[in-house]
Amino acid sequence: MSTRPPLPPFNEHSAREKVRLAEDGWNSRNPEKVALAYTVDTQWRNRSTFIHNREEAAAFLTAKWNKELEYRLIKELWAFTDNRIAVRYAYEWHDDSGNWFRSYGNENWEFDENGLMKNRFACINDLPIAASERKFHWPQGRRPDNHPGLSELGL
Repeated sequence: MSTRPPLPPFNEHSAREKVRLAEDGWNSRNPEKVALAYTVDTQWRNRSTFIHNREEAAAFLTAKWNKELEYRLIKELWAFTDNRIAVRYAYEWHDDSGNWFRSYGNENWEFDENGLMKNRFACINDLPIAASERKFHWPQGRRPDNHPGLSELGL
């Protein structure tokens, strides 16, 4: 079994690092790569979708990024304990008709001893926005280190 550092138990530094690594992974929009951060029997609740393993997670992410175009995500640490992390996040995307959205959410994560996420519970709300209201303007991929986070953007 491979490991995904940083490993629990988390401290503030390692929890922030884990959140940024998750953000970077999701901003890659590579479902197969992202799915490797989860246990083979990972359990998710994402809106009204329930996922029961890594393969379902990869399929879910493939469908998500086929629908949510120009996807850009920012995650921020909210709280942490030994092997759990809570985050808040926002992401911007548009549909195939060019309608823009900012999706806001909170996630609770639980990790195994190898640093793989075994549970992910997400609550998400979508807000239609005009293209002129977008705040996430970096090129597709990893958010640049100098780009403001959620708190700095007033989100």
